[in-house]
Amino acid sequence: MKHRIFGSTGVKVSEVGFGAWAIGGVGWGPVNDDESVRALKRALDLGVNFFDTADVYGRGHSEKIVGRALKEHRKEVFIATKVGNDFYAGGSEGKWPKNFSESYIKTAIDRSLQRLQTDYVDLYQLHNPPEDILRKGEVFNFLEDLKRAGKIRFYGVSVTTPSEGVLALNQRGVSSIQVVYNMLEQEAAEVLLPAAKKRNVAIIARVPLASGFLSGKYTASSAFPEGDRRKTWPAERIAEYIAKVEKLRFVTNSNRSMAQAALKFVLASDAVSTVIPGCKNDRQVEENVAASQADSLSREELTKVQELCAKGFN
Repeated sequence: MKHRIFGSTGVKVSEVGFGAWAIGGVGWGPVNDDESVRALKRALDLGVNFFDTADVYGRGHSEKIVGRALKEHRKEVFIATKVGNDFYAGGSEGKWPKNFSESYIKTAIDRSLQRLQTDYVDLYQLHNPPEDILRKGEVFNFLEDLKRAGKIRFYGVSVTTPSEGVLALNQRGVSSIQVVYNMLEQEAAEVLLPAAKKRNVAIIARVPLASGFLSGKYTASSAFPEGDRRKTWPAERIAEYIAKVEKLRFVTNSNRSMAQAALKFVLASDAVSTVIPGCKNDRQVEENVAASQADSLSREELTKVQELCAKGFN
């Protein structure tokens, strides 16, 4: 496993991390907790030290599984979690109220620490805050308080759009920005990635496999199980994704699967500190981790991928 420096923190993190949304058991099909624990431990064995979760993933379940798997290896790993979706208030998946108040954040961190079975988290991220929260900046004072208390080492922001990431860069103390970046969604590369690199702020690239479609395993006849959010997607959207991926298959070779090529595309940017594909089992972990040693995309391949995206894959 290759490692990169996590922005200005000086910490070395695995360039391929572990995205722990799916193991929360909500939104990405059925999971088995024992299998999830094995996947986390397999990732650790293969050199992964960056693990990204959130309190809201499975209403705390993902954090519990991460804590269960990694508690005996706490000093070896870099654990990132998130705050801001008040699922304690009730409501359904994806419709929880946003809450970035001082009282909520200070309560939420204690609950996360309990689930993670640790007394600190390495990175505490605001989870897709509204732009007005980023502009006011008061929330960062609360995070500084947690840092002084030793409950967090660093803090960052997970954003919905690259423009929100640029706003977050203007706030003091921000160590990282987490943003969607993949072959099909390259907007972050236009302004955010260069700006983050200039300010030495780490970029965490999420959804690098475009919700699994860049794994190359789905076809027009693929069916998604109950509980998988992709089951509710319009057929036209799925067909569009599959058609785009077909045009990208030129990046595969004997040493590089479609998924690995997709990860290598993201890692081609030196602004990216780590990429966090979702994993639910050993097989997925091994496939993703192997990307670190796979062939890099050539300059010609990178250019062609960028041009295809710019032209809308037409």
